[in-house]
Amino acid sequence: MLGLYLHRESAIHRLPAGAKLGGLLLVTILVLALPGAWGALAAGAVGAAVLVAAKLPVRRVLKELRAPVVMLTLLFGFQALLAGGGWEETAVAVARFAALILLATLVTLTTRVMDMVELFERLFGLLRPVGVNPAKMALMLALAIRFIPLLGEQVREVRMAQRARGVERNIAALFVPLLVKILTMADDLTAALEARGYDPAETGTRNTSQR
Repeated sequence: MLGLYLHRESAIHRLPAGAKLGGLLLVTILVLALPGAWGALAAGAVGAAVLVAAKLPVRRVLKELRAPVVMLTLLFGFQALLAGGGWEETAVAVARFAALILLATLVTLTTRVMDMVELFERLFGLLRPVGVNPAKMALMLALAIRFIPLLGEQVREVRMAQRARGVERNIAALFVPLLVKILTMADDLTAALEARGYDPAETGTRNTSQR
């Protein structure tokens, strides 16, 4: 799950984690602010430029996008079906979120986990006076970001199993096994952290004393 980083000698990889996440936030605001498909086109153009600049394999990135796009299409398509129309709006919504997922995937592929955790820990350190544990919050957010591409891999596995059983059009047959897999991964992650003796409170205290 934490091995998604692809090392390349590029300017994108050398950018600080804060700059990449800040850029992702700005593009997200732009996508949501622009009307119609313009936001998706703008984010797609930025994503294509970053993909080329980061020297990442196009096939690998598209593979990461396939499952989330399928999930978005099912979600918004089901919503449009219940609403009795609105397929153009559905297509625009899918395009917008697909473009944002592309950018988020590029961030995860070009940013080391530790760089991301350190950034989040510094940001949450500002909230320490109100009782926030920066180390715990940083780990939680870093893992949440890394779970996005991993979730796509799990969707692919479930869909392959569905196809083998001839129930690929059954929505429940997709989401129920997927939910079980997600909960299992969460349990495995918790067990792994406990086995390594990870203590967020202790980590936060140690980092504070070192500063």
